[in-house]
Amino acid sequence: MRGTELPLNQTQKVRLQRALDKLESLSSKSNSNASVTVADSIPVNYEDGVLKGHGTSELNGEVVATVCGIVERVNKLVYVRALRSRYKPEVGDIIVGRVVEVAPKRWRIEINFSQDAVLMLSSMNLPDGIQRRRTALDELNMRSIFEENDVICAEVRGFQHDGLHLQARSQKYGKLKRGQLLTVPPYLVKRRKQHFHNLVDYGIDLILGCNGFIWVGEHVVPADDMVEDQTEQQTMKSDVTLTSLEEQEQVSTPLEIRQYICRTANAIRVLSTLGFIVTVEVIMEIVDLSCSMNVDIHEMLGSEFCVLVAEKEVERRTLTKKKR
Repeated sequence: MRGTELPLNQTQKVRLQRALDKLESLSSKSNSNASVTVADSIPVNYEDGVLKGHGTSELNGEVVATVCGIVERVNKLVYVRALRSRYKPEVGDIIVGRVVEVAPKRWRIEINFSQDAVLMLSSMNLPDGIQRRRTALDELNMRSIFEENDVICAEVRGFQHDGLHLQARSQKYGKLKRGQLLTVPPYLVKRRKQHFHNLVDYGIDLILGCNGFIWVGEHVVPADDMVEDQTEQQTMKSDVTLTSLEEQEQVSTPLEIRQYICRTANAIRVLSTLGFIVTVEVIMEIVDLSCSMNVDIHEMLGSEFCVLVAEKEVERRTLTKKKR
């Protein structure tokens, strides 16, 4: 919890500390026992044989932790998974990144990893939507797809000899416009089945990147992936698509949607400040709370609202525990 970074008065400090103590008491004992700090001893069974992994060391005949995190056990291997660390990619992760370089036949993407990721031109859907071999003309037109500082969404393909590779072979991936890019610690975003969320009530899209980059923007209707007749698609591209793209560039985002984008972004910032897990359900609860209490957008980042969110989180977890 990082509540101590907030400029709190004495009353707010007492309320926040009480809420944090209740949250700690509500957490299961198994999870609390699995949490270790530096120099904590890790109970192991020496008779079965122990393999000391990352984040562990042997001191005076005991296995101790060298980093803060969660103790993980895989057969005989014991290691500590650090909580506050850089993003560690896994195949299939949904990530949000920023283009830092347009190189020959590839883009280099900043994804909050120890090195930039690579998105090959061959791993990207072409604007015309037709599956074909990439030509020299496609390579010359790469900047018409992505250029430096563009925010994009993609999927982790895997590691190869030249680094981490991404792919964007679906219409839901690609360039992101009309929104805000937020950065939170990667451990606050858990891997789930669904990372794309359309908040219909607010008219916005929410993408929770596994790498800690979160996108909040105006809702965009993805194009249909499956087009049976390619000739029909080509004629539509010449007549409709070009004009529709021009119209999208000219039409500005409505004020109400912009306000919801800012409210949602501030809700994520509050969760990051408090160190709470970022989920779409909790984000919507915070946005609804700010609307019901008539809290201005800029006041959502104030100390009083952060304390209210912590107290509401206590109520939510208490009700969840009672239902179980």
